[in-house]
Amino acid sequence: MTEHEVKIRPFRMDDKECLAQLANNKKLWDNLRDYIPNPYSLNDAETYITFCVSQNPKTYFAVECNGELVGSIGLILQSDVYRKSAEIGYWIGEPFWGKGIASKAVALIVEYGFQNFDIVRIFTGVFGFNIGSQRVLEKNGFIKEAIFKKAIFKNGVFSDEIRYAIVK
Repeated sequence: MTEHEVKIRPFRMDDKECLAQLANNKKLWDNLRDYIPNPYSLNDAETYITFCVSQNPKTYFAVECNGELVGSIGLILQSDVYRKSAEIGYWIGEPFWGKGIASKAVALIVEYGFQNFDIVRIFTGVFGFNIGSQRVLEKNGFIKEAIFKKAIFKNGVFSDEIRYAIVK
């Protein structure tokens, strides 16, 4: 397998065409929450990048592989009694699936999160049918904590949510 140089970096407005092209994909959207637009337009990409650039501190990043934008990754810092936790979210464009890029990006954001924020836990809920994402998390030391039966309703179908977490 070819070695991939993966990094996470702040989004730039010149990412918008590539972001829109990658995110405008029904197969990708089938594995994401419904608040992400589908179809995904150039305007959607511009809106998202504007939000990411305005963040302080930064918690949403572009995923780059060998100098090319390939996806997005971020942490949603929690509040109240959950303030020591963050939810991770990520996607990689379909042309780059199966190359280990997501695994490397997750490792980078976990390291970033634990080093830069006062958190001790990073968690996520994965759609039961998204085996690839489950493998990515497990490769990075995330532990399957629970299965929530029929917790997800996507494309008119119920799915289980598998909750994963890693603690500092």
